[in-house]
Amino acid sequence: MADEQDRDTLQHSNPADASPPPADAAFTPAAPLKDAGVDFSPEERATGGGTLADAKQTVRDHVSKGREQAADKARGLAEDGKAKATDALAQLSQLLTDAAGQVDDKLGAQYGQYARSAADRVQGFSSAIDQKSVDDLIADARELVRKSPEVAVGIAAGVGFVVARLLGSAIDQRDA
Repeated sequence: MADEQDRDTLQHSNPADASPPPADAAFTPAAPLKDAGVDFSPEERATGGGTLADAKQTVRDHVSKGREQAADKARGLAEDGKAKATDALAQLSQLLTDAAGQVDDKLGAQYGQYARSAADRVQGFSSAIDQKSVDDLIADARELVRKSPEVAVGIAAGVGFVVARLLGSAIDQRDA
């Protein structure tokens, strides 16, 4: 019913409703808002609400504070990630050590020794990560990228592939 009323209103409008004002009509701009509801101190009223330099400094202070907060949050997340990574590597090392005995039985002592060697290397890598600070790890990563960017791209592609596979399997298990 409202559509019919709108249609009737549009049909009954005349061209004069949409025509511009005459050329000799006086234009009066709207009055500006006074202070827009902001309560300035007497000093601010006298100086016009502060200077542009004050405003810029305030913005810089807020940006600096935001950067510090973001850096602190990122550092905390990186520390948590480092702890989780070292725990995961320690578990992988233990898994490889446990599997070495089974490999000895099924394939021979030589292959079992390979599994133990891999477990020792993973454990050493886990210890090295655990002993370094997040800043040291970031510096090492930057140095690796500078020295051999192709290796860094390869590592990133490999990690991306593993993460994609893990996420894909997690989604498949959730949907099942």
